[in-house]
Amino acid sequence: MQEKPPNADIPAATRATSVRKVAIDAERAGQRIDNFLRGELPGVPKGRLYRLLRRGEVRVNGGRVRAEYKLADGDEVRIPPARIRAEGAPPSEKMATDMLDRVIYEDKRLLVLDKPTGVAVHGGSGISHGVIELLRHARPDLKDLALVHRIDRETSGCLVMAKRRSALRDLHARFREGKVEKNYLALVVGDWQLGEQLIDAPLHVQNRSNGERHVVVSGKYGKSAQTRVSLSRTYGKYSLLSCAPITGRTHQIRVHLDHAEHPILGDERYGDDDANRKARKFGLRRLFLHAQSIAFADDSGNDLHFTAPLAGDLERFLSAGVIDARRGRGGR
Repeated sequence: MQEKPPNADIPAATRATSVRKVAIDAERAGQRIDNFLRGELPGVPKGRLYRLLRRGEVRVNGGRVRAEYKLADGDEVRIPPARIRAEGAPPSEKMATDMLDRVIYEDKRLLVLDKPTGVAVHGGSGISHGVIELLRHARPDLKDLALVHRIDRETSGCLVMAKRRSALRDLHARFREGKVEKNYLALVVGDWQLGEQLIDAPLHVQNRSNGERHVVVSGKYGKSAQTRVSLSRTYGKYSLLSCAPITGRTHQIRVHLDHAEHPILGDERYGDDDANRKARKFGLRRLFLHAQSIAFADDSGNDLHFTAPLAGDLERFLSAGVIDARRGRGGR
C-alpha cells in the first residue's frame, strides 16, 4: 500500500505544528496566557485552547498555569502540537498599498489609520484580509501590529493600532479607565429635539444560530453602557448627531440610537427599513457612522488628538442625497 504523505489527512486550510518553546521578553510580558496562545495558534478554537491549558499540555517554566496567568519577562512557554490555520493567498499589492496611504499618524509605538468602509479590522470568520493583515503585508516591519480597539466593518474613520506590546497594554489601561475620548458622526432618522442627551441603557449580546451577534437593551442581562449624544446639524427629516461613547460595548451607538427611536440611516440590522430603502435611491450604500476623532495622552503625558474627515461617500450623500431629496429643508 502506498504510504500517505505527511499531513495527508489534514484539511488544506490547516497545517500541523510541532512542540515549541517560546521565550517571553519585556514586550510580551503582562499578556494573559490564553490571549498569547490565540496569537501563537491561529485558527484553533477557543475551547480547544482552554482544554490544552486544563490538561497541562501548555506549560510555563515547566509548570501548569491557569488561563488568567499573566506572562512575565523571562518566562518560557511550552506550546504543544496543534493544527493551525495555514497562510492563505496574500492580499493584492494595491489593497495593501492603498491601506498604507490611509495612515494619518505614526510614531515608534502607535499607528493611526483613517479606515475605509467595507474593510474589517481583522481577518477571520470568512474574511481573508483585514486592516491588520493588509498593513503587515505592506510593511513587514509591522509584524507585531495589534488593534487597540475595534470599529465595525461598515464604519469608517479613526482606528488606533499599537506597534509594541507595551503600547498596547498602556492604551488598553487608558480605555478601561475611561481616559480615551472618542467622537462619532451618525446620521439618524427623525428630527432630534432632545438637546445634549446621555443615553444610559445596559446592553446584552445575543448570539444567533447563524453566528451573528445581535445586541439588545436589557436591564436584566445587559452590561452598563453610556453614550453622550448632541445635535450637529439638521437635514430635513434627518439629524446629524455627534456621539461620544463613554463605554465600548458591541454595536453600542447603533443600539442606543435605535433605543432612542432615532436609528442610524443605512443600518440594516437595527435601522428603519423604509428609510433605508429611500436613502439607497440617493446613493447611501452603507451605515452612516463615522469615527471622526479619538484623543488620549501618550506615555509622556502629552495629549494626542486625531481626526478623520467625513468619508467621501457620506459627504456626497449629504450634499446630493438628503438636501436634494428635500429641497428647501436642508441644514438650519
